Formats: sequence, structure tokens, C-alpha cells
Amino acid sequence: MTTEKTILNTETVVQDILASIEREREREIIARRFGLFDRKETLEQIGELLGITRERVRQLEKSVMTRLRSNAATLPHIAEIEITLFAAIEATGQTTRITALGAELTAENTRTDQSRLAFLTELCPRVSAISEDDNFYQSAGNKSAHDEPAIKAEVAKLVDAIGRAGKPLEVKELTKAANMPNDIYATALASTSKQLATLNGRWGLVKWPTVNPKNIRDKIYVILSENGKHMHFNEIAEAIKASDFKRKDVTTQAIHNELIKDKRFVLIGRGIYALREWGYKKGTVADTISEVLKDAGEPLHRDEIVKRVLKSRFVKETTILLNLQSKPQFKRVAKATYELAE
Repeated sequence: MTTEKTILNTETVVQDILASIEREREREIIARRFGLFDRKETLEQIGELLGITRERVRQLEKSVMTRLRSNAATLPHIAEIEITLFAAIEATGQTTRITALGAELTAENTRTDQSRLAFLTELCPRVSAISEDDNFYQSAGNKSAHDEPAIKAEVAKLVDAIGRAGKPLEVKELTKAANMPNDIYATALASTSKQLATLNGRWGLVKWPTVNPKNIRDKIYVILSENGKHMHFNEIAEAIKASDFKRKDVTTQAIHNELIKDKRFVLIGRGIYALREWGYKKGTVADTISEVLKDAGEPLHRDEIVKRVLKSRFVKETTILLNLQSKPQFKRVAKATYELAE
């Protein structure tokens, strides 16, 4: 048996609440500040429109919202809206982004729908409203579980746990590291933070390309890192196209160009790339042979040289042998045995 989704008519709700505000100028300020019918406007923009100062707009907004909150019990629709919002917030782990609420409770989840929901959360006594700022997305929480300061303190614990780990964490790892009650609770809180990002089921700091790739190079890095081994640039291109990345429609040539330019990637074979952090170094096959002989500090049989070179280069054995026999930096000192020439 499937449960039918509750779809809120946010336009009717906010219109009826605005109608309870006696003065037209105050209705105008609230509608424009919260973006209830169009884009949100600044204090300056509204002040210029109404012929009053920025500070006066701020004072009126604060006064009206205080009045609405104190009379929330008598506002039209608020009792029913609060029940719906509270249930949706509780189901997602006691905290949720407004965008997620919009997806759950509105037909189209437009920016205006989201603005209206954010306005309504400000009026519901049992809901903690989180305003958008540099560190948080616009969100809402179950006030009985935690108020706004408590939500921000819990998120700070998640950010700190990931920072201490120094790498992206699976949800279960994050829940344990931050001492959260369960995975759903931790995920819900993490989703409200602009300091965190998630990709392929792992959470990390937003500045880490492994969870928040911003350009082609970062996306290549994530693909190679997730694959765990070398890949041909054509394979990397296909993997990016099949990924969950945003803006993944990039050309194979663009990907190849970035592979060549970025020092994080090392060419280890014909069109085949690996990560430098895996221990690979840039250079020709001859350079790699030289490194092998230098590290050995003694002559090596060609079979051993081939074996060691293939650990860091994806090339044919014949290519290695041809370099040994033809390059002047290698000297045969015994049957099939070579050392570096002086």
C-alpha cells in the first residue's frame, strides 16, 4: 500500500497569512523580503521602492515577524501546516534542507515554493528555522530535538570529525566519528552545511575535489581515485559521462589535454594514465629503467629489470628490452645483465 504525498498549496497559505497583516506597506515588506511571489529583495531595494531607509525596512520586518510568531496559534492554516512540516522534518532525521522539503511537499519545488516554505518554518512554533548564510543552507529542524544553536553545534561536530579524519568518510564512519545516534540523523545534519559535500556515498569538506569536483581535472582525479588503478583517457572520458557529476558533457580531447597539463596525473603507457600519489613518476621508459638500476645499486638481469619497470609503466616488454639495448646510458656487463653506464 502506497502513501499519497501531501502537496501544499503554498500560494494560498501565504496569501491568507499576509492578509492578516493590517498595513499594506508591512505586507509588501514581508512578501518582498521572503520572496513569496517573486525573487527576494534586499533592504535597500525595498527601502528605495517604498521611500524609506534601509534601517526602517529592517525594523518593520522584525516587528511584523515578531507579531506573526506571537500570534501563530491564530494564523490561518498554521496549525495544519506545522503538522505537515513537522512530520516531514521528523522523517528525514530531525533536520532537513528547505530544498528537500520543497521536493517532498510541493508540486514543482520552484524557488518561490522554497521561499514560501522557509517563511512558514519561521512561523511554526515547533520548527527551528535556519537562515541561509556562508556556512548553512536554508534549513528547518525539529525544535524539540534541537533548536538553531544546537543544530549548528551538531553540524560543527561533523565538520570537525571529517577534518580530523583528513579524508572523505562513509556515512557509517562519519556517524561513529562524530558520535551521532544514527546514520539518518548524521546525513540530515550534514546536508544543511555548506562546509560539507558528498559524492558516491562519502562525505568530506567542500574544498576537497574528491567529494566536490569543480573542474575537469578534479573529475578526472575522482574517477582515477575511485577506480584505484590506471585508465586509458578514453575510459576516463566514458566514466565521467556515466557519472553523477554536474556538467559532465566534456569532450575526450579536453580530458586528454587536462591529463597532460596536471601534475597529479602521470602517463605510464600509450594513452594510459595513473595518479602520481600512487608512486608513479613522469618520464620515458628509459628514465624508468635508469631509476630501477639506480635504486638497485648493482647490475640486474634483464628479466628483473622488466619486472620492476612494469610496476610503474604500462608498456610492452619488447619496448623495455629495446631501450636497454639501444640507449647509451645502459651497459651490458654480462649475459642479459645490465648496469648504468658511467
